[in-house]
Amino acid sequence: MINVSMLKKKIGWELFLIALLLLEVVVFGFANPRFLRPQVLFGSINDFISICVISLFVTMVIITGGMDIQAGSIVGLSSIVVGVMWKQAGMNIWVACVFAVLGGMLCGLLSGFFIAYAKVQPMVVTLGGSFLYSGLAISITRIAKVELYKGISGFPESFIQFSNIRFFGIFPSQILIFIIMILIAFIILHCTKFGRYIYLCGINQNAAEYSGINTRFIIMLTYALSGIGAAIAGIILTSYLGTAKADFGKELTMPIVTAVVLGGTAITGGKGSIVGTALSSLVIGLMRFGLSMAGMKTQYLDIPVGIILIIAVGLRGLNELGLLSRFSLKNLRKSS
Repeated sequence: MINVSMLKKKIGWELFLIALLLLEVVVFGFANPRFLRPQVLFGSINDFISICVISLFVTMVIITGGMDIQAGSIVGLSSIVVGVMWKQAGMNIWVACVFAVLGGMLCGLLSGFFIAYAKVQPMVVTLGGSFLYSGLAISITRIAKVELYKGISGFPESFIQFSNIRFFGIFPSQILIFIIMILIAFIILHCTKFGRYIYLCGINQNAAEYSGINTRFIIMLTYALSGIGAAIAGIILTSYLGTAKADFGKELTMPIVTAVVLGGTAITGGKGSIVGTALSSLVIGLMRFGLSMAGMKTQYLDIPVGIILIIAVGLRGLNELGLLSRFSLKNLRKSS
């Protein structure tokens, strides 16, 4: 049976995110009129497509009550795997991409195994994973005798065009990729039995286990999906920039977690939606892009992201307690 109250809260929060998105367009357009040009506005997704794609699958991890801060490292690892397998091993570029996705899945499975079966804290495992996978990426770069700061370039034109096509001269192919990834993630989480099991693991893992659900396997698979999402993001980033580097994704951890939490996913698990995460990832991405166009230096872009994360967690907590609705009701009564 549908919980009408929860549904209203969910829709209300998503409408708030849409309003915030429109407000950003107005504010940043006022700060820099170039921001409102269709080619610039729609093309901005090229700069934050990694946040958009990865956050969709990290949502599933957090709904189970877990945490994933290793996705950024898998981005760099998958990028350099594509480059080395293509240039050094002479492999077809698309076959190299398949191996990179499989590598991302294995990274997720490894971390997921220790979390689900060895009962190690997700934060500890994924923190270790972030160091491990970034170290592996650097090691592969050095073994292949590639200069770390240069990376690998010279990819085939078909691979470069994969993420550099513009439909009607305005819409970049990343928008289509993002929409496809939203549909895939939405179907997995909201339209399958596996998705329902993900929610049950986050609500009460013991109860789900007693009802016959293999919760440990479900939890492990969510980390595998997150690894696949990070690998896909790494491939898209490599294609767009035309370079494979081991340090891609190192700054993505905070924006990804912020996008998931801002989208309405409870950090304690059991609640969340793909639509909310998709909207919030656009909010975070546009904010970073708009601030950079307004003149803010790159190293300071995480400051407003951190502020939004704190505010989002606080507002969600007040909303769950019903304090915001009580406050608004009191104001309405006073005004009447």
